Amino acid sequence: QLRLEESGGGLVQVGGSLTLSCAASGLPSGTHIMTWWRQARGKEREFVGAITWIGGRAYYADVVKGRFTISRDIAKATMSLQMNSLQPDDTGVYYCGRARPGYSYLDASSYDSWGQGTQVTVPS
Repeated sequence: QLRLEESGGGLVQVGGSLTLSCAASGLPSGTHIMTWWRQARGKEREFVGAITWIGGRAYYADVVKGRFTISRDIAKATMSLQMNSLQPDDTGVYYCGRARPGYSYLDASSYDSWGQGTQVTVPS
C-alpha cells in the first residue's frame, strides 16, 4: 500500500529558501509521475510541479517556475522540492502525490493517496 510522507516545512522569511522532502513507501511499479501540490487556508489544492519518475523530467506551475526545482532519488524512493525566493503567496500545506495511470496528473481529485502534508509559512 502506498504511503507518502512529506517533511521539511517551516517558517521562512521572504526571499528565503526551503527544501521539502517526500518519502514514498509501497510505490507501485510503473509509477510514471510524482507531483507536488499546495493548499492555502480556505483555498483549493493547487498544482506546484511534477516529475517523471524514471526520466526525471520536471514540469512546473507558472507561479513557481524559475524558483522551485523538483528532483527525485529512485533508489531511495524520495522526491524533493527545492524552493527559492519564497513569497507570502507560497504559504500553505505542501503535499506530494503519485499520479494514477490513466488520469491527468493535474487532476487532484484523481489521486487516491496523500500524505499528511508539511506546512510552509512565509510571513509578509
